Amino acid sequence: MTVSDRLTNVPASPIRKLVPFAQAAKKEGVKVYHLNIGDPDIKTPEVMLDVLKTWDRNPIGYDLSQGNPAFLESLLWYYHKLGFSFINVNNIQVTTGGSEAISMALFATCNVGDEVIVFEPFYANYNSYAIVNGVTLVPVATELKNGFHLPDKKTIEAKVTKKTKAILICTPNNPTGTVYTKKEMDMLVSIAKEHGLYLLSDEVYREFCYDGKKQVSLFEYMQEIPKQAIVLDSLSKRYSLCGARLGCLISLNEDVIAGVLRVAQGRLSSGFIGQTMATKLKDVPQSYTDAVQKEYQSRRDVLFDGLAKIEGVQLPPKPEGAFYAIVGLPVADAEDFCTYLLTTFRDNNETVMMAPAAGFYGSKGMGKNEVRIAYVLNCDSIKRSVAILKKALQTYNSIPGINTT
Repeated sequence: MTVSDRLTNVPASPIRKLVPFAQAAKKEGVKVYHLNIGDPDIKTPEVMLDVLKTWDRNPIGYDLSQGNPAFLESLLWYYHKLGFSFINVNNIQVTTGGSEAISMALFATCNVGDEVIVFEPFYANYNSYAIVNGVTLVPVATELKNGFHLPDKKTIEAKVTKKTKAILICTPNNPTGTVYTKKEMDMLVSIAKEHGLYLLSDEVYREFCYDGKKQVSLFEYMQEIPKQAIVLDSLSKRYSLCGARLGCLISLNEDVIAGVLRVAQGRLSSGFIGQTMATKLKDVPQSYTDAVQKEYQSRRDVLFDGLAKIEGVQLPPKPEGAFYAIVGLPVADAEDFCTYLLTTFRDNNETVMMAPAAGFYGSKGMGKNEVRIAYVLNCDSIKRSVAILKKALQTYNSIPGINTT
């Protein structure tokens, strides 16, 4: 018996593929600083945890396929607060994390064999969702030296073919931290209009913009291209609710919304408990969001100040948002180095875990000497992680036969 080609072709996550090495290290008593995954250490709002502390619903049943009505109203309140009062409940489909929203969007907009333009490096799991849905991702290169901002319109349009159905973006960006400017968003919308493409915008990190920058949301263009614009969102990072698995897909396209609801009916519902926690969005004070944003900016600054002192490290301009950075290391094979960190290198019985960046590219050979760092640990832990990284690079590059270029 053989398994399907699609199953075989789904890649291992570069974020999680080295987890067995990390688990083995921990069993040996090694402390591992996790900079590989966007799983924040910032506390979930207490008002949401209070729902769990006072839980008295028994049994715990299914929720509605579109989403819990009270949660939908909370989401509506949130989007109206952002200034997008044209959105109504019928435009929202609750999903099991932002991941399901991305997969649903690809399924809703593409037939098997269709193409979707992405900008590399991109969120690695887009690869998985594309393969599962029979979609081909077509990468457009961006560059570390200019902070991974978009190339010109002509370069992007050169990738458009008869099979192209959509452009998928993420701003603020995972894995680069890039925040697209209004000029860039205007360009993307014009390309979508001129070529009749869907524009899918992953906006999970909307609140996390630094140095006075603001995100330019696709919501600002949704009424201009109502049939083509789809926003993908999640509560995981915004409220440190990764384990609750709550996201949503928002569109003014009635056919898209009706279709993804039918898909949602097939998977029954997202979790009842998590959605009940998230009905408390209105009760989360603005001071919580402001403090989280400030904390991540501080972590970014500590990380980049430390990395800048390590010889051979290639840094982009400081990330403008999210809590990730793509960084070049003075090694030939970042995955081999990341494996070495977990299996061999120890500094006072501590080490660091990072995500090799090659898996965030669609073009072969790209990102081989790069890593994605998630600055989701407190500043002291980041300082310690940078110190470990510096020592590890020195030790690794002194190993006979190691190619550092």
